[in-house]
Amino acid sequence: MLRDAAQAGQRRIAVPARDTVGDVSASPVDGAKAPSDRPAYPGERFGLPANGPRSVAGMGRRLGALLIDWAVCTLIATALFHDQYWTLVVFAVQDYLLTALTGLTLGKRLTGIRVARLDGRPVGLGWGLVRTLLLLTVIPPLITDRDLRGLHDRAANTIVIRL
Repeated sequence: MLRDAAQAGQRRIAVPARDTVGDVSASPVDGAKAPSDRPAYPGERFGLPANGPRSVAGMGRRLGALLIDWAVCTLIATALFHDQYWTLVVFAVQDYLLTALTGLTLGKRLTGIRVARLDGRPVGLGWGLVRTLLLLTVIPPLITDRDLRGLHDRAANTIVIRL
C-alpha cells in the first residue's frame, strides 16, 4: 500500500508503506534470521533430542572429561617417561586414537559423552587427526556455535553428544 505524505488538497507524494517501530524498520535485515527461525536448543537442527541420550553435551561435561583425560595422561607420562612434560604428547596420542576409533576417551566415558560424526559414521583416522590437531591449539574448542560445536568439531564434521 502507499501512504500519503501530504495533507489533502496539497501536493501528494507517494511513499511506500513499511513496518516501522519508531524510526527503525521492523522487518528482518537480509540474511538475518528472525527469532522464530533460531533453534530452540543445541542440536535441534541436526535432529538431536533436547535432553537425555544423544542430546548435545554441555560444556561442564566436556571440561570434566578434559580434566580427567589430562590427569590420566599426566600419570601415564610420569610412569613411562619419569617426566610430566610428556603429558601433551601422551594426551595427543590417546585423544587421537581413542576418538578416531571409538569416539570415546576415558574422561568422555566417565562423564557420559562421546564424539559422533554428523553422518553417523565413525570419526575415523583422518577426521580424528584434524580434530585432535585443532583441539591441541586450544582456541578452536573455545569458539562455539549455537549447537556448542567448536571450530575443531565443525572442521571434522563432528558433534559431542551424551551417551
